[in-house]
Amino acid sequence: MLVTMKEILAEAEKDKSAIGCINTPNMEMLRGIIAAAEELNTPIIIDHAQVHDSLIPVEQIGPYMVEHAKKAKVPVCVHVDHGRDMSFIMRCIQAGFSSVMYDRSDLSFEENLKAVQDFVPIAHAGGLTVEAEFDVMPSGEVDTHDGTSVDQTDLSAYMTDPQQAARFAEETNVDAIACLIGTVHGFYNTEPKLDIQRVRDCRKAVKDDCRLVLHGASGVPESQVQQAVGAGISKINYYSYMSTAVPPKLVEFINSSKEEVFYHELAVKAEEIIKDLSKHTMQVFMNKN
Repeated sequence: MLVTMKEILAEAEKDKSAIGCINTPNMEMLRGIIAAAEELNTPIIIDHAQVHDSLIPVEQIGPYMVEHAKKAKVPVCVHVDHGRDMSFIMRCIQAGFSSVMYDRSDLSFEENLKAVQDFVPIAHAGGLTVEAEFDVMPSGEVDTHDGTSVDQTDLSAYMTDPQQAARFAEETNVDAIACLIGTVHGFYNTEPKLDIQRVRDCRKAVKDDCRLVLHGASGVPESQVQQAVGAGISKINYYSYMSTAVPPKLVEFINSSKEEVFYHELAVKAEEIIKDLSKHTMQVFMNKN
């Protein structure tokens, strides 16, 4: 069934668990992820990132995401990931999405706050839930601020201030807020070390009806992810490491085959691999692995 983010995250936090949010830029990922959620009987958030719109426009993939969500045996939220342009966000809403991440972290804190402040009432009036981010998370390859390399051994400059998070949540009335606690987008060149106490501090400071979100969970040791969940994270974005785990398994499948492999067989195999990877990831987030 199609639901909003708010409907499932409050229950997740109460259960000391988190809901996975995974990008679905093709049908294999879409079907595999929802099948995994159904087998585990857990809610799931599927999303379309603005950076993936060049791979497949939301007008093409969005209706399939919404239709699969409506027919799913579990609650499914269809979410906009890192929506920066209002035109892109409106295209997603027109496709039937139930939730939006309005990411204006490219602006100053005050400008970002004002932009989200203006957007939230409109979104809420339309039955949508809203996630925001006021810090700029670095990429595993380059610094989002100025394009220089990031020293991943010291990410202290990219950590969320709990009091700023509290103010942002209070003044925008946003439903969820992304917290920077030592993760990066993309890939890690050193083992990440999450600041779990910062999660606790943010959870204590931020108003009760605003959920905390962790981006950049790919590549983070599972034990640290589960500690973050226990400290108050209830939504976890995950994509990069799952996506790159699929090709080697397909190569293995091709090399082990004694006959010619058809492309449609690869698509079926990819969906199966994605389902298995998703099940494991969801179990980690549920603290039940």
